Amino acid sequence: LYSAASLTVGPVEQRLGFDFVRLTCKGNSTWWRVRKFPENSVPYCSDVWNLGESVCTLYTKASYSDDGVYWCESMSKQFSNAVNITLQDLYSGPLMVIPDDPVKKGTFVSLSCNLRIKKNFPSVAFYHNNKLIQNDSREELNFLAVSKSDEGSYKCQYSGKESPSRYMSVKSAVGPESSSFPVRMKVMNAVAFILVMMLSMNQ
Repeated sequence: LYSAASLTVGPVEQRLGFDFVRLTCKGNSTWWRVRKFPENSVPYCSDVWNLGESVCTLYTKASYSDDGVYWCESMSKQFSNAVNITLQDLYSGPLMVIPDDPVKKGTFVSLSCNLRIKKNFPSVAFYHNNKLIQNDSREELNFLAVSKSDEGSYKCQYSGKESPSRYMSVKSAVGPESSSFPVRMKVMNAVAFILVMMLSMNQ
């Protein structure tokens, strides 16, 4: 038996870097719950009955066993429309993670690709200024001693989808010291001048 209830799939949203969707079961004033085939435990789907509305949240970071057909079921064994859900289709892509501040030349720097989905493909690709520089199972791109030539735009690719580009700036390791050198010289000259004046006054 089919009722006036319906199962709707909300838009893809983001929380804590993960993509997720809400499945909402709405019907008349009766008790409903969201069901799934193949049947298995879905962490963010409550198996309890809810009056009038039942909500189920699916994260793309979750297990691919969450893929399947979902529908609403009432206590009186009435059913809504069925919706086929494939988490991979909801995936909006990875994020390139880069330090917000300029990195210091000659230091160790690690960039990463936040996949935002359970890893089921072995390959993660990194690009520097649109040129492929690493393509393997690693989710990090490491520089033992970063140089000025490493400065530029970075992005990563996973499961056929690319992240937005991020820019990494590299600053000279001696920049701050060299810029402060004239200031230190002025201070030292001022101290020397004061000492000379004090000695001349005591004579």
